[in-house]
Amino acid sequence: MPQLKVGDDAPNFILPAIDGTLFDMSNFKGKRVILTFFRFSSCPFCNIRINRILKRWEEFDDDTVMVGVFDAKIDELKKSMKRHNPPFSVVADETYENFLKNDVKKSFLRFILSPMKAPLTMLEATLKGYVPLTLSISKLSTIPVDILIDENGKVAKAHYCKDTVDHLPIEELIAFSKGE
Repeated sequence: MPQLKVGDDAPNFILPAIDGTLFDMSNFKGKRVILTFFRFSSCPFCNIRINRILKRWEEFDDDTVMVGVFDAKIDELKKSMKRHNPPFSVVADETYENFLKNDVKKSFLRFILSPMKAPLTMLEATLKGYVPLTLSISKLSTIPVDILIDENGKVAKAHYCKDTVDHLPIEELIAFSKGE
């Protein structure tokens, strides 16, 4: 599948969420949605990203719909997200099907270079106890994607990250949530 681009229809999926519900993307037409394809449940960089978003959560619009999709089994995802207790949806794509449908890339080289590019982020993740509990090269090499979806269910922005620490700035997510 080709990468998503501005104007494309938003990804449509139904996946199990850590709160025990099924998250159905089609239920959010008419709302702005911030969608991220993260890596695996114990990914240090993904956990730091969620931690940083949570620290600024009160700055997001009250109607913000955010969903993080992980390459994980739902039970392991529930365990790893307990420490965050995120106020947004976190879902498991146990088959990796939606990652493939949305052209999420894998790159072992970009994975290896990420800690060197962001040593302070790696140090922060380590100090917070975010340890990658997988040795799966396949899971380790996934490169995240941030997608902003407008009220019409169309992609407003698709950011295919350059590496495992490259995401849209949180300020941009906050502005998008407010319609700016």
